[in-house]
Formats: sequence, C-alpha cells, structure tokens
Amino acid sequence: MRTNTWFGRIFDGFNYLFLAVVSICTVIPFIYVVAGSFATNTELTQRAFFLIPKTISFSAYQFIFSTDTLLRSALVSVYITVVGTIVNLLFTTTMAYSLSRKDLLGRNLILNLIVFSMVFSGGMIPTFLVVKGLGLLDSLWAMIIPGAISAFNLIIVKNFFQELPKELIESASLDGCTDIGTFCRIILPLSKPVLATFALFYAVGHWNDFYSALLYINDSAKWPLQVLLQQIVMLSQGSIGDPSNLDPTFVKPPDQSIKMAVIVVSTVPIMLVYPWLQKHFVKGVMVGAVKG
Repeated sequence: MRTNTWFGRIFDGFNYLFLAVVSICTVIPFIYVVAGSFATNTELTQRAFFLIPKTISFSAYQFIFSTDTLLRSALVSVYITVVGTIVNLLFTTTMAYSLSRKDLLGRNLILNLIVFSMVFSGGMIPTFLVVKGLGLLDSLWAMIIPGAISAFNLIIVKNFFQELPKELIESASLDGCTDIGTFCRIILPLSKPVLATFALFYAVGHWNDFYSALLYINDSAKWPLQVLLQQIVMLSQGSIGDPSNLDPTFVKPPDQSIKMAVIVVSTVPIMLVYPWLQKHFVKGVMVGAVKG
C-alpha cells in the first residue's frame, strides 16, 4: 500500500529513478547494436558510440542475406524452437498431471528423484555418451531430447495442477471421462496461463541454446542461428555473405556492422513472441508457485 508521508514519497521517487536507470542501461546497448547494423564504415570508424546513425545503410543486411547461410540457420532454430517447445510441454504437462494425483503409486519416490536430479546431474561427458549411444549425434533431436523436461518447471506445473478444484476431476470421472480425457478436456483448457508461461520459457531456452549444437552437431548445415552468430562474433568470420550474388558495385560492409546485423536478426524473432503471451505470463508463474 502506498503511503502519503514525505518519506514514502521520497522512497517511491527513488524506486522510480532506480528502475528508470536500470531500464535505460538495459535498452541502450540494444539500440546501439541496431544503430550500428545500419551504419556505414566511416561512421563506425569515426564515432565510438551513437544511437542514431547519420547515414542509414542496408549493406550489412544485404550482405548477410546474399546467401542462404543465415536463412538456413534461422529455419533450423525455428524448427528446434517449435518442435522442442511442443515436446517440452507434452512431457512436462503429462508427467506433472500424473504427479499431481496423490493416488499415484510411488509418487513420493518419483518426486524425490526429480528433486535429486535438480541438485546432482550426470555432467557433460556422460550426457554426451548417452546421446552418442542413442545415435543422435549430428541430429537435430540431440538438441531436443536431452532437455525434454525441466525438473524445476515440472514442479511448478505440478503445483499448478494441484490447485485446480478436485470437484472438476471427480465430476468428469462420474460422467465416464477417462484420465486422458479429463486431462485434455478439463485440465489443459484451465491451464492456459501456465502453459503460455512455460512455453515462453522453453522457447527462449531453445532459441538461445548454442552449447548443445557445439557438442552434438558437426555438420555446419545443421547449425542453429546462435552457433552461426557465435562463429561470426567470436571468430570474426565475414564469410556469411557472398558479394558475387550482389550488384558489381556493392561494397562489402565492415565486419562490425555484419556482426551487429546478425545479432539483430537473431534477437528480434524471439522478442516478437513475448507480446502474444504477456497477458498469461505473470499469472502463470505466480499461480503455480503458491503451494508446495
């Protein structure tokens, strides 16, 4: 509750000022990257920092889209994100619903094993050996199957299901509805907030993941967008484009501008997903975190 005392007003003002500074510090670097992707070589050389370029140039974007390298990596990332998120939600919700039923045999043992996996993991080498043993190396499924369920997200979703009225499940059972029917027709329609929330969590995780591809993918044609970005930024490779596919008078943009353009292309798509899920985001997290 907001206070009307002078101390309360000063405290509110300090909070607003602090949050404004944090927001500016968060947004300015991204604005600089966007501005740098449209800047010319001369401006990048002469100006150390700017938020609005004096001369707008699309040469960096023309260059990175002059071949199908970026588009291919983007399609790989989209495939991993969409399919991976569907797999995550499928396994997470089905297992969470089973564990939310207190009549499940061995429920406590399974929950203890899940909590144990949050503290202790097999590690990189055992996981790699498992992926290799399953024949998933150089397969896009290697970036989906090993992380099919997040133990933390599973517990939150389970808690959300436990808060749903038990009378709904009992009524469905009396009407002859099976457990699968109850789950699909009653539980899932009531769980849109939590589903939207963790769909966003899983999607962002898949979109930003490059470490799994570095471990399991050797074929550069199957690299997701983040691995391609990592190669460009860390190794300063400017070979993503092909000037021969452009106008003969085209001048190759500076590597710095190419890097910024690739960062923008890899960041904007996942940012556009959030507004569609925003109305469910906060409610989904808070509701599932009330009970244990």
